[in-house]
Amino acid sequence: MSTTFQLDTATSRAHPTPAPMKRLSVPAIRQRKVDGHTAQPIVMLTAYTARQAQLLDAHCDLLLVGDSLGQVIYGLPSSVPVTLDMMAAHGAAVVRGSYHAVVIVDMPFGSYEASPQQAFEAAARLLKDTGCAGVKLEGGAAMAETVAFLTARGIPVMGHVGLTPQAVNVLGGYGARGRSQAEADKILADARALADAGAFAIVAEGVVEPLAIAITQAVPCPVIGIGGSAQCDGQVLVTEDMLGLFERVPRFVKRYAEVATTIEEAAARYAQDVRERAFPGVEQTYQPK
Repeated sequence: MSTTFQLDTATSRAHPTPAPMKRLSVPAIRQRKVDGHTAQPIVMLTAYTARQAQLLDAHCDLLLVGDSLGQVIYGLPSSVPVTLDMMAAHGAAVVRGSYHAVVIVDMPFGSYEASPQQAFEAAARLLKDTGCAGVKLEGGAAMAETVAFLTARGIPVMGHVGLTPQAVNVLGGYGARGRSQAEADKILADARALADAGAFAIVAEGVVEPLAIAITQAVPCPVIGIGGSAQCDGQVLVTEDMLGLFERVPRFVKRYAEVATTIEEAAARYAQDVRERAFPGVEQTYQPK
């Protein structure tokens, strides 16, 4: 269902006044899956800024402030160098720019692996500093104790199995996971462990389609695929990939626009106008009365 935002001219363009609406909740997302089936697939996209959140919010059930911002926003080689300060700043911006979707913030590498107590301190900070509804962390059975610790203390957790980008140095790359039976069995066991620990949803990234379907059927919470299967309970993509802002994208990305081309063409026209002294014109300058 589409929602129309009513813009109050008294507010800045960064903070439009929305039409009255109630934000979705974590329990509402969890309850979308009934008896192992989700009638309406869950829509999730990444968002890193307030304006991006405003444009995506009405169309999404979940907005993920992903640590992919390391590559997308900061030009880092991977998500490993991303800090808690980065996630808090961008998470707060996305919450300010949204009114409908559930906002989930990634916990960056090094902020939760040492112990459940460390994870709680970092997650509590993210919830306090951003106003987000929950956090996402990577890892399977090894993180089950941490997931249970957080959920028992009021912090909703989304799990993440399969291709886990924070572990790229151990995995040796970004290739698909679950091709061997042993690896598929482990990933399935990881998903079950996270669900049993209380994860309200699980992202299954970069796994072969039969495994994505098996995970979806095996756990009671929604499974959100990225490079998985249309049979998952929902889907997520990095918004910039979906919009065509980068030349190279993963195999599983479908481009719904070619925004990079639009930006380059607009910049070229602007540069030409400036160099030809065609901009600014009368319409863009202030004249004496």
